[in-house]
Amino acid sequence: MIILGVDPGSLRTGYGAIATDGRRHQLIERGAFVPPRKLELPSRLRFIHEALSELIVRIQPDVLAVEDVFHATNARSALVLGHVRGVILLCGASASLIVRAHPPATVKLQVTGFGRAEKTQVASMVARHLGLSRDEAPGDAADALAVALCDASLNAVLRKRAR
Repeated sequence: MIILGVDPGSLRTGYGAIATDGRRHQLIERGAFVPPRKLELPSRLRFIHEALSELIVRIQPDVLAVEDVFHATNARSALVLGHVRGVILLCGASASLIVRAHPPATVKLQVTGFGRAEKTQVASMVARHLGLSRDEAPGDAADALAVALCDASLNAVLRKRAR
């Protein structure tokens, strides 16, 4: 199974794809979509849509996993993030993918064992789960890969329960 994890952001949208059997995970690809800063929001959303749509066609994932909404103190930032999430969800639905969202605390708990882990802890555990060396640090894609690993872990448990 191929899971594409996406970490929404209007300035940087991280992505990471893994192949998994639920217990073993292999990195396929990772990166970030970075629209030019001078673009207005609608053009940034189009940039993210086009880049993500091309990625989906190229790697043919089975699942698109995205970080769920969180409670932001800045209403404008939360609204902009909501627009980006909408574009991501639309890309997955348009490609007929299974689309699942996971709350940030659940992602951190599944990947690190602690629901309030810091970004550096998450990145370190993502690297460990994927067997990456220090030179291959997940960078901007760490959170997206964490979402993909969380989805793989949670759905492996569900498959076991269904047996």
